[in-house]
Amino acid sequence: MSATDPASAEAAVAAQQRPSAPARTLDWLRRFARRSPVSAFWGVVAALIVLIAVLAPVIAPADPLTANFRMMSKPPNEAAWFGTDQVGRDVLSRVIHGSQTSLMVAVAAVLLGTTVGAVWGLACGYFGGRFDLFSQRIIEFMQSFPDLILAMAIAMALGAGTWTVILAIAITRIPFGGRVIRSVVLSVKEMPFVEAARGLGASHMRLMFRHILPQCVAPYLILATAHLGVAIIIEASLGFLGVGIPPPNPTWGNMLADSLNAGLVPPWWLVLFPGVAITITVLAFNLLGDGIRDMLDPRLRGSV
Repeated sequence: MSATDPASAEAAVAAQQRPSAPARTLDWLRRFARRSPVSAFWGVVAALIVLIAVLAPVIAPADPLTANFRMMSKPPNEAAWFGTDQVGRDVLSRVIHGSQTSLMVAVAAVLLGTTVGAVWGLACGYFGGRFDLFSQRIIEFMQSFPDLILAMAIAMALGAGTWTVILAIAITRIPFGGRVIRSVVLSVKEMPFVEAARGLGASHMRLMFRHILPQCVAPYLILATAHLGVAIIIEASLGFLGVGIPPPNPTWGNMLADSLNAGLVPPWWLVLFPGVAITITVLAFNLLGDGIRDMLDPRLRGSV
């Protein structure tokens, strides 16, 4: 009994000295800001955009769907900072609520598409053989279509709707997740710790999900963050082309499409503010994804 007490005491001291999860997260954020200040700045911008989207019903100055026919097509003024559209709706409120819709669609589509592609790539890289060969031909066929054309074809075939747009964008993300994760699995499955687990009699499921899959988390996070900007662009393009989320729900894409109904030369504020929102959001998530890639990829850490 006395022999085990010192060991227990040492374990308790080590547990107390180990930093907590919030402390480790804060330390990682400090190192991230120090190594890549530009990406950290745009990460803060992305966090602010997400916060605006979450708090849209609270911070929006007006109802985005309420028309005011006395304020039709008014330029920015004290009553409407971003002006009003052709039926008198407040553009600022529509931009704020549009961030909620656009980000929700982009995040759901990227998580769905990247996760399906990652699981598919995990299976392809692990099992190989005919399954891998057949799967890669399907992925190459999907990649032969431009992302916007493929998403538009799927959205038109399934009909307009939020979940239709999410599914259409998610399908365009599957090949990228499948290819990247497959390449990681091909290298990881030959490592000594995987061979040792296989020699001890571990099942295929245990090898895949216990030993190989954790090594794919960093590439998965990089893919998911970097593809958010692409998903926002595709969602806005679908809305602009009229096959995205149908009105009256505001999105940045269908706001740009609605501006064309205001005349041959639409008022500048109907084009500028949704366009700036798309540009800043895509830039923020793309540069944040680059910074996360530089932090998580050991080959790039020394070059940042």
